[in-house]
Amino acid sequence: MEFLGYFSALIIGLVMGLIGGGGSILSVPIFVYVFGFDAVTATALSLFVVGITSLVGSVGFIRQKQIDFKTAFTFGIPSILGVLFSRRLVLPHLPEYIINRWGITLTKDMFLLLLFAILMLIASYKMIRKNERPRLQTFEDTNYTILISQGLLVGIITGLIGAGGGFLIVPALVMLLGVHMKKAVATSLFIISMNSILGFISTMEMVSHDWGFLLGFTGLSVLGIFAGIAVSKKMDGRKLKPLFGWIVLGMGIFIIIKEVFLKQQF
Repeated sequence: MEFLGYFSALIIGLVMGLIGGGGSILSVPIFVYVFGFDAVTATALSLFVVGITSLVGSVGFIRQKQIDFKTAFTFGIPSILGVLFSRRLVLPHLPEYIINRWGITLTKDMFLLLLFAILMLIASYKMIRKNERPRLQTFEDTNYTILISQGLLVGIITGLIGAGGGFLIVPALVMLLGVHMKKAVATSLFIISMNSILGFISTMEMVSHDWGFLLGFTGLSVLGIFAGIAVSKKMDGRKLKPLFGWIVLGMGIFIIIKEVFLKQQF
């Protein structure tokens, strides 16, 4: 099983390199179901892996001058505040049992994993559906209230469940700010790296880490993103997005079935 977990680290990076995001959504289920970490620790480890892998992936885009730094910080600052809010104020104060009455038991770990599964279902839908040509906003038409709200939402999600949120960031940048798709993907990767690294740092003292394991897993993910970037130069990685979407959908359904219906059997 551990071999499968380490192999998946390569897949996480490969997918991020091919389609500019999405691979990070696999990390939390892998840490929980393959390596046996609790949900809170898994989200922290995921933030580290996602943050470092995204940062490495951003370097190439910085060299190509594809990252819109003004947009990154306009969107990223409220997003970072959302991450800090989740990691410092929400997670530490979640009770061990969210619900424990009327014959219903919902632990903190179950709550986080089910929240993550719902995110996976939403993300898979966005990956599977055919992309329609977005109607771009002009700079003057930009609704900054919506933009800041979206940034906060992405940050809160990232902080709670350790996912990058690229499937929310890219559409926001394209439709609210009129950023070109390629620049939106590059800028999204940079925002994800900021959110994830700061999210990990903010709670690293709250969970125990095996740095050897974490650095090894992250190293494989980084190798994967280099491979993904190399492959994307020869083929359009976005054509693989629907296939990956079906995989994410299956994993989301698996988490719901396991946590809701099969918890007692495992």
